[in-house]
Amino acid sequence: MTKPLKYILLAAVSSLTVIFATGCSTVDGIGKDVEKLGEEVQDAAD
Repeated sequence: MTKPLKYILLAAVSSLTVIFATGCSTVDGIGKDVEKLGEEVQDAAD
């Protein structure tokens, strides 16, 4: 596995862990969390 891919996967897993640990009570909150996760994955890819 390449190094950048490891960082992307690490960022994704970390973000998902935080999302599920804190929880969301609304659909709007879930959308914001998914958007933030996408941004983190993009940042890790750069």
